[in-house]
Amino acid sequence: MTSAAQTLKTEPVNPNTTAGRRLIALVPAGGVGARALSDGDQAPKQYRLIKSKPMIVWTVQRLLADPRIERVVVGVQPNDTQASALFDQQPRVIVSPSAGVTRAQTVLQTLAQDFFEADDWVLVHDAARPGLPLDALSRLIDACLNANRGGLLALQATDTVKLAHEHEIDPRVQQTLARERIWLAQTPQMFQVSLLRQALAGAIAAGHPVTDEASAMEWAGDDPLLVQGAWSNHKITWPEDFEGVQRWL
Repeated sequence: MTSAAQTLKTEPVNPNTTAGRRLIALVPAGGVGARALSDGDQAPKQYRLIKSKPMIVWTVQRLLADPRIERVVVGVQPNDTQASALFDQQPRVIVSPSAGVTRAQTVLQTLAQDFFEADDWVLVHDAARPGLPLDALSRLIDACLNANRGGLLALQATDTVKLAHEHEIDPRVQQTLARERIWLAQTPQMFQVSLLRQALAGAIAAGHPVTDEASAMEWAGDDPLLVQGAWSNHKITWPEDFEGVQRWL
């Protein structure tokens, strides 16, 4: 695993170094996000309004803020018409009815579309992270292109981390982990399209749990870069999270 000191030392990328390497963002938006729904909510959480704008619109606009990202592809369920209506006036946004049952399947099936070429770099970003700062996004792109390897935004743990015993009705501590080596994964997660396709397909076929793109790449033997993320890039998981993101935005 790359050390924390190495991951934080990123230099701005010379614009010429991106020549021939297209950057495309992918937002998997095929789920409902049931945990974030309040009583009475009907629409999936990505369409919930934050300051009069659907959350997914905030998220896509954050990705478009870096001009090096050529386009954003939003992967939705075939019966989803809301995304197309939201982005029909955005020339850099493509809505693809390619979502699957799981996030990993959505990403893999969307990567199989004609929008992507094998040598492209894809930045997969959660629809429920509307607070992505431009400096964090640019930091990830710079780090991955400079190192010519994939990576993800993440935050180093600051709290003491406890590992619980397995299969306990009442959770009990098994051991304390070294927090200096614990990182909390965020998105975007940036990888070359051909490598991510292969890793996702292999991990899914093997029955390996794929919780994010980096976990598939790890299964395939890669050790992605850890690049300093941001607290405002928090994932909306519970109903009360919407109150916090209102302040950040």
